[in-house]
Amino acid sequence: MNYKDLADHSRVWIYQADRQLSNNEVEEIKKHGANFIGNWAAHGSDLQAAFEVFYNQFIVLFADETQVKASGCSIDSSVRFIKELEKQYQLDLFNRLNLTYKLGGDIKILAMTDFQAALQKGTLDDRTIVFNNLVETKADFDTNWEVPVQNSWHKQLI
Repeated sequence: MNYKDLADHSRVWIYQADRQLSNNEVEEIKKHGANFIGNWAAHGSDLQAAFEVFYNQFIVLFADETQVKASGCSIDSSVRFIKELEKQYQLDLFNRLNLTYKLGGDIKILAMTDFQAALQKGTLDDRTIVFNNLVETKADFDTNWEVPVQNSWHKQLI
């Protein structure tokens, strides 16, 4: 299922890679993701869900919990799946202290302390587009995932 076909209230989990994925890796990961989504269930019922890779950097799971709520077991299975991807592709997908932003058409990653220093030096500013990986719903993802620093939690680092 395409994530765009899911309801706006669908839940979102964003996993940011510590490096850009190659196109071949993305294609392989998408196949693994489609297989995972096809078998993802909560309390024995299939979840209405989607899997996407954005910018060769972000692995995102979406689940519409209207009919079946993602349970602890189903969330655990998704974490195990993401950890398997980490191992297979030698990635770090759980480091929340790495922040991503856009510089021209490129996606850049900095450690939070380096990001804060770049803001304070003026290398980056409150108009820099950042990725707010704390969004929780598809509607938030669509409108608040890529935003200027001034409209994100990142503004506290200025």
